Amino acid sequence: MTEDEDQNDDLINEQDEPQETITRITGMYKDWFLDYASYVILERAVPAIEDGFKPVQRRIMHSMKDLDDGRYNKVANIVGHTMQYHPHGDASIADAMVQIGQKDLLIDTQGNWGNILTGDRAAASRYIEARISKFGLDVVFNPKITEWQASYDGRRKEPINLPVMFPLLLAQGGEGIAVGLSTKILPHNFIELIDASIKHLQGKGFTILPDFPTAGIADFSNYNDGLRGGKARVRAKISQLDKNTLVISEIPFGTTTSSLIESILKANEKGKIKVKKIEDNTAAEVEILVHLPAGLSPDKTIDALYAFTSCESSISPLGCVIEDNKPLFIGVSEMLRRSTDNTVQLLKDELEIKLGEFEEQWHFASLERIFIENRIYREIEEEETWEGVIKAIDKGLQPHIKHLKRAVTEDDIVRLTEIRIKRISKFDIDKAQQKIEALEEQIAEIKHHLANLIDYAIAYFKRLKKDYGKGRERKTEIRIFDDVDATKVVIRNTKLYVNREEGFIGTSLRRDEYVGDCSDIDDIIVFTKEGKMMITKVGTKTFIGKDIIHVAVFKKKDKRTIYNLIYRDGKSGPSYIKRFAVTGVTRDKDYDLTKGNKGSTLLYFSANQNGEAEVITILLRQAGSIKKLKWDIDFADILIKGRVSKGNLVTKYSIKRVELKEKGVSTLKPRKIWFDDAVQRLNVDGRGELIGEFRGEDKLLIINQSGIVKTVTPEVTMHFDNDMIIMEKWVPKKPISAIYFNGEKKIYYVKRFLIENEGRDESFISDHPNSKLEIVSTDWKPIAEVVFVKERGKDRKDNLEINLEEFISIKGIAALGNQLTKDRVNQVNLLDPIPYEAPEEVHAEDIEVIDETEVSADTPENDTPNSDNIKLSQEDSDEDGQKSLF
Repeated sequence: MTEDEDQNDDLINEQDEPQETITRITGMYKDWFLDYASYVILERAVPAIEDGFKPVQRRIMHSMKDLDDGRYNKVANIVGHTMQYHPHGDASIADAMVQIGQKDLLIDTQGNWGNILTGDRAAASRYIEARISKFGLDVVFNPKITEWQASYDGRRKEPINLPVMFPLLLAQGGEGIAVGLSTKILPHNFIELIDASIKHLQGKGFTILPDFPTAGIADFSNYNDGLRGGKARVRAKISQLDKNTLVISEIPFGTTTSSLIESILKANEKGKIKVKKIEDNTAAEVEILVHLPAGLSPDKTIDALYAFTSCESSISPLGCVIEDNKPLFIGVSEMLRRSTDNTVQLLKDELEIKLGEFEEQWHFASLERIFIENRIYREIEEEETWEGVIKAIDKGLQPHIKHLKRAVTEDDIVRLTEIRIKRISKFDIDKAQQKIEALEEQIAEIKHHLANLIDYAIAYFKRLKKDYGKGRERKTEIRIFDDVDATKVVIRNTKLYVNREEGFIGTSLRRDEYVGDCSDIDDIIVFTKEGKMMITKVGTKTFIGKDIIHVAVFKKKDKRTIYNLIYRDGKSGPSYIKRFAVTGVTRDKDYDLTKGNKGSTLLYFSANQNGEAEVITILLRQAGSIKKLKWDIDFADILIKGRVSKGNLVTKYSIKRVELKEKGVSTLKPRKIWFDDAVQRLNVDGRGELIGEFRGEDKLLIINQSGIVKTVTPEVTMHFDNDMIIMEKWVPKKPISAIYFNGEKKIYYVKRFLIENEGRDESFISDHPNSKLEIVSTDWKPIAEVVFVKERGKDRKDNLEINLEEFISIKGIAALGNQLTKDRVNQVNLLDPIPYEAPEEVHAEDIEVIDETEVSADTPENDTPNSDNIKLSQEDSDEDGQKSLF
């Protein structure tokens, strides 16, 4: 091909390909999008940092001030008046006004304004009324220090920013979506904002955290000061009414009772949780009753509600405001600092205006006194022209005005000429002097405030707290959350089957062997006869490998489930014994539990949930000169190692079969359990306070301030009441001592008792509403101090110390007890107990404990395991020098 032909081909290819054309836009198209984005950001969606208002909110408040006469106005009327400043649209103005009104801060509402708890909408604007609240009148408006601008049509004046002297944006919160950016500022507590403002003015550090009108529980450990990337986790407040009923009394911010119930019903339909019935009794306060089927754990259901429904949600704050007509991303702490500094400046401006007004009043009052007292008005009787009158008065004033703070102007003289004769005739010099002195005191006071502006601002914030802080205490409880493991609380909503010979597991194999219930988020652990192990997700039908010998739901990080096995290495190799736990592996990967030689097979296998170690019998095949064909092995003598361990040698001879001789007990140490007060949960990870070491039958003793005692099996999914005062390992023979006030008899009683019914909630004080528990102790020999009431005319009775063990013997939990005293009691205190050495607990299964060996789940398969530490029951030597277990 010639060069010309190549050029022609290139030209043809260029013509065949679609040509890219760039057209540059000009004129209106060039600026329209940017103009629209700027308008939405500045005039619609994002609040200003100066006053915390979006433009429509500012115009609503200004309109309400225009219409304010102390009485309620129809919202429809306010909406129409607001449209004089900007035609936002009546629906958008009404919606914005309802949002402000529901925050219960600036607007005093009347009528049906909707319900933030249930999500019910407000009535139509023609049916509801509003007026500015006392707080709003106090902190939002002051025309003298307000900057004004023309409205959209130039007919009216509207404020550029309202002179808000309070961190309003943080108190109300704000949310908006603009073009290219958004904002989400969470609401904060009224009282805490004032306290933080005071701390800022005092030069101290502060921390502010959101507080939601829907209450609930929140974890702000990752709040990040409200900046981008932060997160707040919010939860409903759920408690147990009885063994089959849960009560939701507070809901997370951003949800309603309707959306919450809908999410619970959806989770129930998907099989994540099981619910019998839901009742919504919400009115002024939230009350959702969740009825559970019989036999379902309330504690696990609470965790499941957090894991699978809107009872827990995550909120991502984003602090974005408008400053100088530009978006500004800023944290809530800096917002508060700027708001507080702005309040100080506004207070200063307000004081300076008042000072100018008082000085002007003092100036004219002084002039008026000079004019009347010195009868200067007589000097104008002979003047015929206006100019002559002005000059005569000015001349008459000159000898008396040296003490004035400014020069006398023509306007001042004109005002003097406007004084009526009647006022001159009734002029009282003493009253005039008192008025001047009063003005001087006010001027001095304002100058003092200006000289001590920070102290004045602190006093201002304290007054706001005193006048408006009542009933605005924190609603949202701050707590650190423990993550809920969904696999531990999900309801087993499907059935798992196995075809052992063909090697399939799944939920669709209904004609094959039933294994058990599982959920669709579970992992399944499977072992095959050739020594392979796999962990896989629950599916309809999954191939694992032929000759499956064990299938179970896998628990991640489970160190207490121990697998015992004996395998033959290759077709005719020696046999090995091993014990191991599986805490975590890669999903859908085959793991070989043998040495990996072809023909290896498992001769014995068992999975033990609590580390049990059984005794087995080994039977060898008759071959050659073998003398010992049968012996026992106790798995308790084998150390627990990793799954990649080769194991201990059993024998180099062929094993005929392995028989189970005796079931064993756990070889694991008693499980240590801690209580983490920060998250109010039990754990086995060493977080918080150690409660004790628990065996399978050990119980936890819980006593509440309400006088309820119960014993429960410790589970990491347990929830605890807020009034819990004692939680410890239960010693059945250890008595509980208590002093309580009987509301019916109005007498203090002492009682000592033992738990009679395990696992049941029992009350040990009377059911009268005025009955209350004073002290309770689980010490063997507790000591109490009784402080008596000092009666008029009598000497104070000395405090009484009581040894409760000697005062009363152990009785039944339902017994009334012995009367403490006939005298009037002020209070009862618990003192240090008498030292006592408690008897040791004896457990039948107490045996030598073999240490657990923690093995990383990420250990490479080709690493050489350390199997030198072999614990033998009998030591014999083979001909090849290896140690064996027979």
